[in-house]
Amino acid sequence: MDKKSFIGIAVVALLFLGFAYFSSKEQQKFQEQKAIYDAYVDSVARASHPVTLPADSLGGETLADPASADSLAAAAYRRQVETLGESLAAARDARPEEFTVENDVFSIRFSTLGGQILSVTLKDYTKYAPRGERNQPVDLMDPATARFALSFYVRNGLRNIPVNTMDYVFTAGPVETLADGARQVVMRLPVAAESALEYRYVIYDTKSPERDYLVDFDVRLVNMSSEMANQTQIQIDWSNSSYQNEKGFKNENMYTTLAYRFPGESSIEELGMSEESKSKEVSTQVNWVAFKQQFFSSVFIAPENVTYANMAFTTNAPESDLLKNFSAQMSVPYTPQTEGYDFAFYFGPNKYSILKKVEFPAGDDIHLERLVPLGWGIFGWVNRWCVIPVFDFLRNYISSFGIIILILVILVKLVISPLTYKSYVSMAKMRLIKPQVDELNKKYPKPEDAMKRQQATMELYRKAGINPMGGCIPMLIQLPILIAMFRFFPASIELREQPFLWADDLSSYDSVLNLPFSIPFYGDHISLFALLMAVSLFGYSWFSYQQTASSQPQMAGMKFMMVYLMPIMMLFWFNSYSSGLCYYYLLSNLFTIGQTLVIRRMVDDEKIHAIMEANAARKSKGKKSKFQQRYEELLRQQEAQQRARKK
Repeated sequence: MDKKSFIGIAVVALLFLGFAYFSSKEQQKFQEQKAIYDAYVDSVARASHPVTLPADSLGGETLADPASADSLAAAAYRRQVETLGESLAAARDARPEEFTVENDVFSIRFSTLGGQILSVTLKDYTKYAPRGERNQPVDLMDPATARFALSFYVRNGLRNIPVNTMDYVFTAGPVETLADGARQVVMRLPVAAESALEYRYVIYDTKSPERDYLVDFDVRLVNMSSEMANQTQIQIDWSNSSYQNEKGFKNENMYTTLAYRFPGESSIEELGMSEESKSKEVSTQVNWVAFKQQFFSSVFIAPENVTYANMAFTTNAPESDLLKNFSAQMSVPYTPQTEGYDFAFYFGPNKYSILKKVEFPAGDDIHLERLVPLGWGIFGWVNRWCVIPVFDFLRNYISSFGIIILILVILVKLVISPLTYKSYVSMAKMRLIKPQVDELNKKYPKPEDAMKRQQATMELYRKAGINPMGGCIPMLIQLPILIAMFRFFPASIELREQPFLWADDLSSYDSVLNLPFSIPFYGDHISLFALLMAVSLFGYSWFSYQQTASSQPQMAGMKFMMVYLMPIMMLFWFNSYSSGLCYYYLLSNLFTIGQTLVIRRMVDDEKIHAIMEANAARKSKGKKSKFQQRYEELLRQQEAQQRARKK
């Protein structure tokens, strides 16, 4: 073995021995800290359960030894002081307290354990009880599962001590009334003689919902830079469980999820609906995180953004009082120069008019209104710019939401009535020209003449002034409105608790008969509005089929699906949906049938036939349109390709 090899082996051996020595020291420190913590836990347990001697050794008498338990607890406390410091040790050993602060819209219950909000009760809303009563206010979270904690490290000599605020009791000062009438709650966690973590909650009472449902939450690191260990982030752990507040578990669960927003985006992201659990890890900045229910939300807002978020929920059983268990682990950046963080909470209804006005202090729009699921693209635009403004305007003058929905249907039908008229005229033309189309079918019966037959048919339509798509255009125009309503009614908190006729809540299903069993895909009740809607859809489909089948023979194969299958599917689908939505579709179908009957009386087939003949005479001498020329050229090319393939 040469000299270099010997030196190399010696260096490796020294490094190995040094690493082993260092590891043994670190392990010894860990065991010491663990022993201190275990001794503290044991001492607390002994203090709460006094030591007793066997009864037979004392002649049948049992004596406690409180002095021994006190001495063990005192020893454990001294070791805890050595590990955490006197301030944190005292905060860990203190007894927590609870108190309530309220304004005009909610009451907030605070706990000094962790300095957190334990529950929020909304004053203007009640929850649905199994017997149908609404005598309990809505609570946004279960106090037993509510948790909001900050996690960071403080320095104690050469050791870094982890601190989780849920393990410590804050000291709460008296509730202060500020100059603007707001009430401030200050809770403080002493970390050292001159250093503390401070929570400042500000609750407003301005009679303005967008301000009063918002709670300012400022975190202050008072002289903490000298106590903080070397770290780049502070962790936030926020979790709670939401109650069931609505009549149907399935429908409420479908709208209950976890939502969040990326900075600068006008849209939001959601974990989606699940009857089990879902999770999402985001390693980029997040503006806010919401524990979203169907009609209410708890939102944590970070104007300076969190840099990481791991979000999840699990779903409880339908028979439970709780709906979903939410959790969000987040982090915010930290440097020795950091003096604190300005956060906020929103605890309130998913009401578009309120959420739209919630802003950051700098006036930046944070788009909380996106928590109301109005639909994407054109469906959302219809709701935001048409349905909601009209709905809000009518609410100022009409108290019955059933009447408002009726007026909304009438307005929609009036807007699209010109298109409905053109649709009927187009179908009438198709019906009158059908004999000539049948003649063309007889003239070109062979499959290889399909191109010629189609070309001749299109020429016939052109001369008669018929648009083959004319009957579909009104339906295409009306479709975004129908889908927009499908999103609007179940998400509209304005309909919540609003009765109409036999329905006690237009935002949920109406039940005229509860079944002793559950039908798959249907449910355990009979919704009369859903049943009437399905019957009206059957009537409308039958009426529409009779109008189109005579002029369009290809519609005969669609009879079963249009007339029978679709109403049955809608009945099963809508039985547990919003009764307000079923009521809207019922009125829409009835008005469409009535509108068509009125137009039929207004339209004279003889006049239409005369107009068609005049169009044919004029266009037979006229020049073909560019579209017609391109269409005929395309047909000729396809026919040539077919002949080439046969050869």
